[in-house]
Amino acid sequence: MNTTARMESTSQRNRIQVSQVTADLLVASGLSAWIVPRESKIFVKGKGEMQTYWLNSTLAAKRSMSSKSNCDMLAASETVLDSNDSQSVKEGKVDSNLNDIRTMTKTERLVEWNVEVLASLLQQIIASRGGVVPDENNASLKRMEATIGTRATVLEEFVPIIPLKRFDASDLSKRQEARLIDIGEEAKAQLRNYLANVVCMYQDNPFHNFEHASHVAASVKKLLTRIVNVDDGNGLTTSSTTTDGVNLVDMAGHSYGITSDPLTQFSVVFSAIVHDLDHPGVPNAQLVKENTRRAQIFQKSIAEQNSVELAWGLLMGEEYEALRACIYHTEDDLRRFRQLVVNTVMATDIADKELQALRKARWETAFAENPTTIHDANLQTSSDDCKATIVIEHLIQASDVVHTMQHWHIYRSWNEKFFMECYAAFQSGRADSDPSENWYKEEIGFFDFYVIPLAKKLESCGVFGVSSHEYLNYAQSNRQEWVREGERLVKEYSEKCKKLSRIASA
Repeated sequence: MNTTARMESTSQRNRIQVSQVTADLLVASGLSAWIVPRESKIFVKGKGEMQTYWLNSTLAAKRSMSSKSNCDMLAASETVLDSNDSQSVKEGKVDSNLNDIRTMTKTERLVEWNVEVLASLLQQIIASRGGVVPDENNASLKRMEATIGTRATVLEEFVPIIPLKRFDASDLSKRQEARLIDIGEEAKAQLRNYLANVVCMYQDNPFHNFEHASHVAASVKKLLTRIVNVDDGNGLTTSSTTTDGVNLVDMAGHSYGITSDPLTQFSVVFSAIVHDLDHPGVPNAQLVKENTRRAQIFQKSIAEQNSVELAWGLLMGEEYEALRACIYHTEDDLRRFRQLVVNTVMATDIADKELQALRKARWETAFAENPTTIHDANLQTSSDDCKATIVIEHLIQASDVVHTMQHWHIYRSWNEKFFMECYAAFQSGRADSDPSENWYKEEIGFFDFYVIPLAKKLESCGVFGVSSHEYLNYAQSNRQEWVREGERLVKEYSEKCKKLSRIASA
């Protein structure tokens, strides 16, 4: 409160002042140009002098999209990508379709934020291969695109360990600065169009929707920028010469290869965005019970396999050739991208006991308290790949329930949305019981047997630095607050749902 009050009293008319924490988040998202350090520091009672920043509102206002609804936005994006307008795309006129940020809906702002995050990672991918965007008409790649992912089910592609690409300090020191890379207006327009399509493929659920996917992606991006190497105790250092606040040379050898390979980062953020695509608003067990067509095909991890299949099928469309050329340029890259997407999305199925047991066993082996020193280089690489795979899985799992590890008001908001989704399923005959009957006790159990143990894993492995402490502290605090306030809140949720139901049926 002291910080908020002091920032408000020391601000200036028609200017937005932000804290160091907000500034760090903007830098981590590749938006360092949005902030200008305040010349003089402000004094905050109990904290001393504090550096704050002015928001460059002119630059911020340029990021927007013109449409009135999700699918209006899609139509506008498709117009941009029409073959008759290809010359306009090449001439860089796509951004003429963007209006003032104040005219955007929440969904449009989320799309544009995801565009900027993924575009920034695409810049890093291209920088990692010498700044060259390959030919879209690579014959061998096209043949592989036509055949990859054609097994009977997505789950059959799951592997316990994903081989990652390695970069050493020498490679990174020669890498071109990502912020100088231009991915091209055509690729960026295709990325925006792809995400607009993704929005329309999300069902209108209170919880499992595009806003939730964006919330998960934001947590993934945050954790990726804070990964450290537990064995060396080294963190990633900030640098003013990079757009994402991470010094590339310092990443060599750290994070088991995750943060030095931008394709890995892109894959995990991409997976977060699409992980609940077309989610039906009911759990997999209900889909099995209903014997839906998807349940007959996939049998287990139904919603997750469906999401991968839909997201991948969309991306392989001929209208996204320029975008795909930015993501991967060799068969090995394509194969690794596909594997990362499969494994990351499959990790969000926390109800599958077999997969959870496998992950638990691997975690206990890889992050044992007294690990055996490995001298063989090949075995060390395999060990690092195993750790990287496990870290990615737990990163997405923590991000998928990140609302339980954030401020109480955020947790409460998302908890109510999930309750509303479950209540809607009950009302429509797709759930056996009224969720209000056991919601209070089950939420305590969810904290005790999943959320807090998961947060403790993030902390005990030391991979995520300060963020792991933050997540655990919030989880424990929210659990305590829920014990005090949960029963009252459940009554409020239930009464609200019943009132909305009466209004809808009137």
